[in-house]
Amino acid sequence: MANLKELKNRITSVTSTQKITKAMKMVAAAKLRHAEEAANSARPYAERMESMMVSLAAGLEGREAPRLLQGSGSDQKHLLIVATGERGLCGGFNSSIAKAAAQRAEKLLAEGKDVQILCVGKKGRDALKRRYGRLIIDFVDLSGSKRIGFSDAQPIAQRALSMFDNEEFDVCTLFYAKFVSVLTQEVTAQQLIPASIPEKAEGEESEVDYDYEPEEGEILDELLPRNVSVQVYKALLENSASEQGARMSAMDNATRNAGEMIDKLTLQYNRERQAAITSELIEIISGAEAL
Repeated sequence: MANLKELKNRITSVTSTQKITKAMKMVAAAKLRHAEEAANSARPYAERMESMMVSLAAGLEGREAPRLLQGSGSDQKHLLIVATGERGLCGGFNSSIAKAAAQRAEKLLAEGKDVQILCVGKKGRDALKRRYGRLIIDFVDLSGSKRIGFSDAQPIAQRALSMFDNEEFDVCTLFYAKFVSVLTQEVTAQQLIPASIPEKAEGEESEVDYDYEPEEGEILDELLPRNVSVQVYKALLENSASEQGARMSAMDNATRNAGEMIDKLTLQYNRERQAAITSELIEIISGAEAL
């Protein structure tokens, strides 16, 4: 009977866990809808800003480009901004971003480069500090933000811009997860500084030709710092949607696994109970025959 009691307790425990995972799945699904809408809304703005910078950069025609565009002329010092979540229970979302950043750091260190890491999100810091704690220069905690806003991205961008102005790094790369679907999140490494502007394909022409006033260089001086903030904001929104999608998927799997475990435990419990009843009946019959 002690074994039956143990099985009963396990069934009760797994059933309670299943209720929790099911509730977390529903909460993640509700948050995902808002996060996905925010991420989709930010993409066109970020893409349009990139398109504008391509046009402006093409109009420089050999003139000296802003430092945020042409860089410092070196790639010895690297800053890695690793954006992850503040909470777990979301599958491999946090670990995949941290792993990509760790691989880049390892590669750069092997090449003799100087590496610094700025962690955005508690889980990324926890994953990286075991091996790369000496490289982590700061940690940004966003656990107090119920919904990601531009005000959350600006301080991160300003910190990077200030460090670049002080010549603390030459290249800045941002790591985050781009939301594709509930089941798919793509780990992305985006170069923020110097600005990574795609070159036009040969023979490709702009849809519209613009005349700029003031000159392209002056506009880029204003636009490039804002672009850093916009790209960080877009990455945080993509991360938010990816985290909720990964959590929803993970909790759905956990709920189904708990259901399967309950079925197996219930079957085992019924068999044990039947065996115990049969054993008791045999003892009663044997005792009756002995009398």
